[in-house]
Amino acid sequence: MALPHAQPLDVITLGPLGSAPGGAVSTSLLKTDRLQLLHLVLPARRDVPQHQVDDECTVHCLAGDVEVQMPSATRRLGPGQLIVLPASQPYSLSARVDSTVLMTLLLHHGDAGDKGGRSVGGDGGSR
Repeated sequence: MALPHAQPLDVITLGPLGSAPGGAVSTSLLKTDRLQLLHLVLPARRDVPQHQVDDECTVHCLAGDVEVQMPSATRRLGPGQLIVLPASQPYSLSARVDSTVLMTLLLHHGDAGDKGGRSVGGDGGSR
């Protein structure tokens, strides 16, 4: 069963997380042939394993404290801060406290990049 997504021109509300993620879950908010918005709920001290997408993507911290770890550097994001990741840049995410992130992915025919999101060294696993 496909996830329900917002449609272009729909208003999407990203409310505050509150004191803890509780029952909040990560969701794909919008997906078109060219764009996907992911709302990630990251509990404290739970990492998102290293992976990459073929094209640029943004990681926007909405709440909390998130580290974006890349082979060449680590960037720490607080609420309202974002980073643009270069194409094919391996990265992982680590929430220091309960956090939420908005990721924006460029898509080609419904997939993140020409080959889809994939784990670094993996065989095509996606987010």
